[in-house]
Amino acid sequence: MKWILFAWKNVMRNRRRSLTAMLITAMGTAAVLIGGGFALFTYESLEEMTARDTGHIVLAHAQGFEGDEDMPMQHGLAGADQLAAEFAALPEVRAVAPRIQFSGLISNGDKSSVFVGSGVVPDIDFRLRGPQMNFVAGEAPGSNGPAPEVVIGNELAKLMKAKVGTSLTLLATTTEGSLNAVDVIVRGVVSVGVPEIDKRLVMADLADVQKLMLTDKVSTLSIYLRDTAQTDVIAARVKTEHAQLALRTWSDLAVFYQAVRALYNRIFGILGLIMVVIVAFAMSNTLGMAVVERTREIGTLRAIGTFPHEIVRNFVLEGVVIGSLGALIGMAMAGIATFALLFAGIDMPPPPGRSAGYPLLLSFSPVLYFGATIVVTLLAATSAWFVSRHAAAKPVTEALAHV
Repeated sequence: MKWILFAWKNVMRNRRRSLTAMLITAMGTAAVLIGGGFALFTYESLEEMTARDTGHIVLAHAQGFEGDEDMPMQHGLAGADQLAAEFAALPEVRAVAPRIQFSGLISNGDKSSVFVGSGVVPDIDFRLRGPQMNFVAGEAPGSNGPAPEVVIGNELAKLMKAKVGTSLTLLATTTEGSLNAVDVIVRGVVSVGVPEIDKRLVMADLADVQKLMLTDKVSTLSIYLRDTAQTDVIAARVKTEHAQLALRTWSDLAVFYQAVRALYNRIFGILGLIMVVIVAFAMSNTLGMAVVERTREIGTLRAIGTFPHEIVRNFVLEGVVIGSLGALIGMAMAGIATFALLFAGIDMPPPPGRSAGYPLLLSFSPVLYFGATIVVTLLAATSAWFVSRHAAAKPVTEALAHV
């Protein structure tokens, strides 16, 4: 402790220079933490968005994820009700959602357009999607109306000149290869924030879609877990018990998530490297000037019997003091920014291909904060060692004669 106190007194001998080095270190630390917090928030948001859309674990027929089907539902999953009941009984499972993916034509009598639809269990599916799917008008479809009910994308609603209560017709190919049509009522209009999807989106009750396609199979069975961290463990268990089924996790299906993560890792990795170089130069400059100014002092210490490694140790401790204090100030700055953004209400502009922005928030990660502090402190100590070792090894007479 006495050596730390001694280092602190030496640091305070030139307050302006030491404060400048601390502030540069603090700004570099804060920049890394804010950038890292934004990247982590983006990863977490994309992870949740993907998991809400696909489910944490998706099961299908053995060929369900590979190749094209000659006939609709050729690779459909049979016995979905029994499988859903089995998985729903697991304590780690939040819900199980069977789905059918289908496509065809939608018409209002005057105009027709291609749609890409999903047959879902409304009570389960719309609850799980949460804020990812925004209802512009109406509500989720029911199963007790006079006609099958659907939810359509807001861009498709504009194209069909449809609103809640409008009657439309769906035309799709059945599992037997014939065409089948059904009149439906628009129960809701939604937006997922992607105009191209909103232009084709149709969602209907799973039972109604099975009647339309003349099948009792489903395309996939999505398993939603209570904790995303359990995905790999539960996926391995399900794969072992049902080896005949094809299985994908949310990360396997998250192409956009993987691309964004790879891009951000490179961007913020370069940012971190730049901050490391800036901090290293700042510390080297500050401590290098201190070493030059105190060369005669170093000679005096050597003359009274102080070993070179003890002198180097003192400068290293000074670097640790400056680096750690700068890191702590940077952590405080990043923490204040993280907290302030919770109440600032600042939104980022819509990403390419989307029509809705998202809130600008930062994630707090103790691991990131601890790691940044350790790196900055070690960097300061290394810089101090590098600039002081040569002066400490000078001959005593040469150090005492230094001007």
